Amino acid sequence: MNHMASPSREHLQDMARGVGLRQVRLVTGTIMFAYLISHFVNHALGNISTEALAIGVHYHSEFWQFLPVAIVFYGACLVHTGLGIWALYQRREFHWKAVEPVQLALGLSVPMLIVAHVVGVRLGQSLYGHEKLYPQELYTFFIAAPNRLWTMLAVLVIAWVHGCIGLYFWLRLRSFFQRAAPFLLATAVLIPTLAILGIYQAGRATIADYQDADWRHEELSVQKLGTAAQGATLEKITDDLTISYLGLLGLVLLARGARALLERRGGMIALSYGNGRTLRVPKGLSVLEASLRYNVPHASVCGGRARCSTCRIRIIGDHAALPEPSPREAFVLHRVGTDDPSIRLACQLRPTSDLNFFQLFLPSTMSANAHATHPTRVGQERYLVSMFVDMRGSTQLAEKRLPFDTVFIVNRFLGAVSQAVLEAGGRPNQFIGDGMLALFGLSTDRHEACRQALRAAAQIAANIDELNQFLSHDLREPIRFGIGIHGGEVIVGDIGYRDHMVFTALGDAVNVAARLQDMTKALACEAIISDEVRVTADLADDALPAQEVAIRGRNEPMTVRTIEATRVLSALVDDRRAVAA
Repeated sequence: MNHMASPSREHLQDMARGVGLRQVRLVTGTIMFAYLISHFVNHALGNISTEALAIGVHYHSEFWQFLPVAIVFYGACLVHTGLGIWALYQRREFHWKAVEPVQLALGLSVPMLIVAHVVGVRLGQSLYGHEKLYPQELYTFFIAAPNRLWTMLAVLVIAWVHGCIGLYFWLRLRSFFQRAAPFLLATAVLIPTLAILGIYQAGRATIADYQDADWRHEELSVQKLGTAAQGATLEKITDDLTISYLGLLGLVLLARGARALLERRGGMIALSYGNGRTLRVPKGLSVLEASLRYNVPHASVCGGRARCSTCRIRIIGDHAALPEPSPREAFVLHRVGTDDPSIRLACQLRPTSDLNFFQLFLPSTMSANAHATHPTRVGQERYLVSMFVDMRGSTQLAEKRLPFDTVFIVNRFLGAVSQAVLEAGGRPNQFIGDGMLALFGLSTDRHEACRQALRAAAQIAANIDELNQFLSHDLREPIRFGIGIHGGEVIVGDIGYRDHMVFTALGDAVNVAARLQDMTKALACEAIISDEVRVTADLADDALPAQEVAIRGRNEPMTVRTIEATRVLSALVDDRRAVAA
């Protein structure tokens, strides 16, 4: 029992290490966006009738005012606003993308614009028992104070755009985003449009209802709208909160200026990039922020959010004086399989003394004339199956042959492997000496990707058998090979420099596949697949022998399946296909 519980605790601890302020801001923002969608859908009911609005707001209020939900929602509002103010203070550079400071400015303006509505409706209900629903609010917007209508429409659009930008930054690295983007865009345009039209239609109906004395007596009573004195009190509270919020933003801006002054007085440090370039920067900047401030190209697929590892740097020399990695940084580095203390994330490391380093991934810069014809593919986070295939005994092969003959045989081997991968639906990705990395799942789901990789492994065995027969007169021993297969979330994109960009995958799953291929030598088998691949491909638990192995860079042993002869995989995959049919 303890053995079973330990991995679970380790997994939970690993997940906790990955939670940072950005993850909290994402969760709280998602809760607020869910409220916004509910509210907008409610507004859209105005296109039907005011009665539909009343029914919708009843269910909307029943859910969001349910005490546990209300606590979570208002807590999310406070935390998200606080984190936005903290981001304004903490962030030193806004040169990453123009949309990012726009998103921050829009988010910070929402509390100032919405405070009058919140105080008038929610606080008025709590203090005086007001019952302000759609009839009372529409009366205010379209009859009593039409100028407030534009403020209300502005805050709806601003809050919606702010939320959509946040969702875009979250989802753009996901594998499904390109397929879902047209539908998400249509939804992002349709929902607020229907909501604004619903408000307009309901406002027209309210103007007509206002001519009815009975409607005015019922909907504009003191019980629902409150007295003039109560209204004045709520107005004063609104003004005080607005001034306090603006004052808080002013203090944050003053704090930024004071920090910049103190950093300059606190001294400068030298950042040496390992290519002869050295910058003098104030203490407090992250390495990535320093690169952006001084226009030094630096790879960063996620924009400095610690969601990828492409900004990684390796410290040259002593790294003992560096600040300890934050839990989020440690989580990302552990996820990509490195616990080397000399490797750090440039977006998270804020050195306090001179630093020598070099970038592990060269920035994806393109010349002006090449950019249009060879656009760089932006990195994405997605599930892929990685297969490493390596030719055994190539060193001995080269010792007894002319160089041309050796290259011919290795090329025939890689050709046989590549053909099997392509026929199975995969993509040959990198050729490393006499080995190859193949990727599966670039255009299929994870289930099919795993099955494609297994079919490719079986076909590789058949192709190598044919190659051995073809070369039987030239080979003293048949060509042998080793295969490692593992699936998981990776970052895919163009990596390299200028005209030397290559599309490839980076991440723990790729590293594990390479290490499984290496293990085939020690375990005397042709292929090793992770249990993750076996389960996702729907192979039976007893279909292949299981074994626990230690993987370098992982704390827990990993369950794998060994295959002495990969040709048996063809029958296993075909059997599962027949069962499914």
